[in-house]
Amino acid sequence: MKPAITHYLHQDETLPLIQLRRLGLIYSSYRFIVGLFSMLMVYITAQTGNIASLPSFLQQTVLSFYILLSLILLGLFYVVHKKMRRQLAFGLVLDVTILSLLLYTAGAPDLQLTMLYMVVVAASFMLLHSSQALIITLLAIIFVIYQQFFYAIANSMNLANLGNALLMSASFLAVGGLSWSISYRLVQLEKVAASHAKEVERLNVINQEVITQMANGVIVIDNQHVVLANLAAHQLLSLPYNASITLPSVSNEADSSTRHESYTELLTDFEQQLSKQHTQLLHACLSVSAGQSCTFTYDLPSVANASIFGKLRVHIIPLTDGSKLIMLEDLRREQASAQQLKLASLGQLTASIAHEIRNPLAAISQASQLLMEDVIEIEERNTTNGSTAVSNSNDDLSGNYELYKMIFAQTKRVNRIIEDVLKLSRQQAASQQSIVLAEWMPTFLENYFQGHDIFLRVKTQPTISFDTHQLEQVLINLINNGLRYSSYANPHAYVEIEIYCADNDVIIDVLDDGAGVSTESLKHLFNPFFTTDQAGTGLGLYLSQAFCEANQTRLLYIPEHKKTCFRLIAPSADAGTYGSMNKKT
Repeated sequence: MKPAITHYLHQDETLPLIQLRRLGLIYSSYRFIVGLFSMLMVYITAQTGNIASLPSFLQQTVLSFYILLSLILLGLFYVVHKKMRRQLAFGLVLDVTILSLLLYTAGAPDLQLTMLYMVVVAASFMLLHSSQALIITLLAIIFVIYQQFFYAIANSMNLANLGNALLMSASFLAVGGLSWSISYRLVQLEKVAASHAKEVERLNVINQEVITQMANGVIVIDNQHVVLANLAAHQLLSLPYNASITLPSVSNEADSSTRHESYTELLTDFEQQLSKQHTQLLHACLSVSAGQSCTFTYDLPSVANASIFGKLRVHIIPLTDGSKLIMLEDLRREQASAQQLKLASLGQLTASIAHEIRNPLAAISQASQLLMEDVIEIEERNTTNGSTAVSNSNDDLSGNYELYKMIFAQTKRVNRIIEDVLKLSRQQAASQQSIVLAEWMPTFLENYFQGHDIFLRVKTQPTISFDTHQLEQVLINLINNGLRYSSYANPHAYVEIEIYCADNDVIIDVLDDGAGVSTESLKHLFNPFFTTDQAGTGLGLYLSQAFCEANQTRLLYIPEHKKTCFRLIAPSADAGTYGSMNKKT
């Protein structure tokens, strides 16, 4: 028995503050209503006889005092959020005291008042610590037994009422025990619910982060309205996205409400922009019947006059609640993967062939150089002799010299081709770094194109992720091509570079005023070994495109531009700040 009592007294688990405040407000309102009702019933009872009479002064004073304090405690508990259990404990002690005074003024035992004691006892075990509730229960028992004992003495020791008081006291303890058991179970349920809520919140945060960081776009449509759209969906469809708005959580109700309103506004704006710019996609998604999955390819329209074209693979998956899950997959990633596989296969083949070719090529090149040196020596000796026969021999030697020179030039060209092929075979995974173009580009031009007319116009200050060495190789190839094919001969040839943003992409245009690429050559432009320059290898643009695709960047030729335009389209690493900057190198 003693261990059970000790365990009971040390049991200090109570309701959470939110539940405690809610139940406390309910009980405080109940106390005020009971006070008013008791005052009303006292006056009604006093007027039931033929002769009107007033309640006793003690009853009026006690009830008036009780109503006033009940109203004060209700207002105080509603306004003050600190020390709520102390406020409740004071109110429960007040209830026991007032009920005892009313029971005393009633004279005879009153079942209604005695039942109100049980409400106080039950409330104390639900709202207070176990030790505080036990004290209030004992206080109620003492008051009831004392009042009944005093009434028994005043009525010639009628101990029947005293026995009823003892039975009622035992009932108080039983009600207290049951209330404590219910309260304890409620506390445990609250803990389990809180634990589950935290787990749900943790899973919600994880799911939110996973959905946000997905490379594929995710859209959920329910009843023809967008209820979810992640960052990738905004980027793939080139629609504005506020990165500061996140999915609402369940941990903080006030913060959750604010974020829910902001997120709802974001989805509404997304839905409006989707219906304006991607009507075909929205119509195709809505036209798919419920319970039917569908996959198709969607051609993206041009965006912001940036000539950004691409294709998306759209998967429509029906959900059990009748909504539709739409997955947007960028086909450029598949193309980049295929390009990497092609480069890997080419590298394995060319790495072995190139080394085998370079050995005989070096011998041919050396032999042609030796033959040219022999021709020069023979010409010098014949010139010294000065005979007619020697003159005819010099003509033959001169012809041979041109042939040897041609052999040597062609071996150098083949060697350049082998060097470019070996670059492809040695290509490693891109080591991307954050590059602030407004700071990096002037330094690059100063290092590689000092003395050339390169005009740089930076309309924004974006940051991209790119392998710096590979970006240098790409720009060197494009700028050299621009200088080579410019309509002005050196040293008056010039190239323009424009940097600006189009939605979530950073655009780098390399412009020259040359004749551009013919329609016949356009379809072969980025093929390996295709060139219109007899001195070229045909691997410059192919290698540049391979570097771009390895860094999730597109390299395009824009035929509709007024000038010859090669365009790099890279994902923006941040929103950037807008300004203007011009530079000539």
